[in-house]
Amino acid sequence: MTMIESYVSRGRHILKRWAVNPRIHMLARGSGYFAAGFALSAASLGQSFLPLSLALVCACGGWSAALTALGGILGYRVFWAIGEQPLVWLVVGLCVALLLGQRRISRDTPLLLPAVAGLIVAASGVVFQTLGAEDAPIALYLIRVGLASGATWLFSQVRKGRNPVLEWLVCGLAVLSLVQIAPVGWFSLGFFAAGALAVTGAFPAAAIAGLALDLAQVTPVPMTAVLVLAYLIRLLPKSVNWAGRLAPGVTYLVVMWLCNVWDVLPLPALISGALVGGFLPLPGKVAHRRGETGVAQVRLELASGVLSQTQQLLIEAPEVPLDEDALVTRAAERACASCPNRKGCKDTQRIGLLPGLLLHKPLLQTEELPIICRKSGRFLAELHRSQEQLRSIRADRQRQQEYRSAVIQQYQFLSEFLQDLSDKLSKRTENVPLYSAQVSVFGNRPEEENGDRCLRFSGTEGKYYVLLCDGMGTGLGAVQEGRTAGVMLRRLLSAGYPAEYALRSINSICALRNRAGAVTIDLAEIDLTCGKVSLYKWGAVPSYLISAVGVEKIGTAGPPPGLSVTDYQERSDRVALRRGQLLILVSDGVGESEALRCCVDGIGKNAEEIAVALITSAEDSGQDDATVVAISLEPAKNE
Repeated sequence: MTMIESYVSRGRHILKRWAVNPRIHMLARGSGYFAAGFALSAASLGQSFLPLSLALVCACGGWSAALTALGGILGYRVFWAIGEQPLVWLVVGLCVALLLGQRRISRDTPLLLPAVAGLIVAASGVVFQTLGAEDAPIALYLIRVGLASGATWLFSQVRKGRNPVLEWLVCGLAVLSLVQIAPVGWFSLGFFAAGALAVTGAFPAAAIAGLALDLAQVTPVPMTAVLVLAYLIRLLPKSVNWAGRLAPGVTYLVVMWLCNVWDVLPLPALISGALVGGFLPLPGKVAHRRGETGVAQVRLELASGVLSQTQQLLIEAPEVPLDEDALVTRAAERACASCPNRKGCKDTQRIGLLPGLLLHKPLLQTEELPIICRKSGRFLAELHRSQEQLRSIRADRQRQQEYRSAVIQQYQFLSEFLQDLSDKLSKRTENVPLYSAQVSVFGNRPEEENGDRCLRFSGTEGKYYVLLCDGMGTGLGAVQEGRTAGVMLRRLLSAGYPAEYALRSINSICALRNRAGAVTIDLAEIDLTCGKVSLYKWGAVPSYLISAVGVEKIGTAGPPPGLSVTDYQERSDRVALRRGQLLILVSDGVGESEALRCCVDGIGKNAEEIAVALITSAEDSGQDDATVVAISLEPAKNE
């Protein structure tokens, strides 16, 4: 008995060690993306392949898109024994995902990638039809184009966060794909998944899964009716668990008898999925809003809707046009009012009707006037004055537009933040940190005299933040700028505000206060539940990831915040920080070439030795404030 307990304890320890190993996490995710691309390539409609793998590729970015594309290419070769048109889809889609998948333009324009996916399918369909390589009917062509766009948008939204309705649709697409995959002739993975959804999923998920099976045309039995009836059995009073698990098989036999259509091949997979699903409940049910939590959710959603509507009204508010012709008319009136020849002048009315295009010529001369004026010097002087007024009006309107854009941004950020907060209220799960962050800070000046401000604090949902704000220059002014930006960001992030929104809020504040370039921001958002680090840089210099095999430079130097409200300049990178690795953040007081050299020389050394070398190199090269932050992860000691 003692030996069995020791084996169990050892196995549990091994599993926990695997659970906190970032390499295992990365391997599992990579395998998942490859398998998803492989499975989605099997989806068919009317015995014709569909671009679902392309949709997932366009919805991803980086290495995940590459693995999905590889899985899709293999799947199309295995299931359809073809590769020309699907290969074009996936190769072009992968190029688009790598170029645009993680760029700001794709985040700001959510429909860009879905439109590109539809365009890829549409263009390739026309080319292959022209070359005679395919003779797909027009209906199938349109379905492929619409499915590529819709599925890309669907996968993108599901990757961003939990949404039960969208998850039900994803379940339908998964069943449509898996039903074509049968390790043995009588066991289809699609029927297995449908059986599990019938006993543990929500009603819409079961109905959509049945519809997917009917569209796949793999059995003459109406599967929508089977799964809907199986779900309804769960609602009967005094029902026991075993009855619910047998419901899909029983209803399948009943529907076969009623329709007088016999096909028993799906039964083994359907019953197996129902039995397994009874022990492994699937997510996807809409949380019931009860009590004070439900009231709070409703209020948050109403507030979010009001803010979103206000944002839309501000966007749609028309801008008052600038009457340039009136400025020219006013200039003519001023010039003619003081002209000694005004009584006998026949061109007074014509001068007042001149177009506003005259104000667009910076160095307007007498010969460029469309009329002949005996006192043209007076009129030119007034036109130059109107040109100055026009420039002032445009500058003022540009300033007003920046204020308006900043207000619209804040309404958008707050609306999405409140909606996300409402969605999270119904979740009872708690993110248990698997790691603890070890942070060391080193500077060349005392903290009260150092313009570099480093803050370390915990966020929500297992997040931990390390923030390095560098007030430009030295002295008390730089100290105040770094402290102000750091405190504001800390309050926003501690409240659960998304890092992107918090950084853009700081950018708007700097722009509206005419403090462009007053501070740079280097933010590390550490997810203690998986060891991933998101680095956000706004004017900050690169960081360095030191491991036993070498040094990796992360990020590039960019413009500081405050240059523009509408043009975002933050840079973001994501890395997996493993145990034994060291992430180094530095301020701009440390030269980039010297920092890289010190980090390379510091392989195998501890954080303090590396920081001392970096600080020494900074003191030798200049008088600016220099700060070094070393970050590492250790397994958390959870009780």
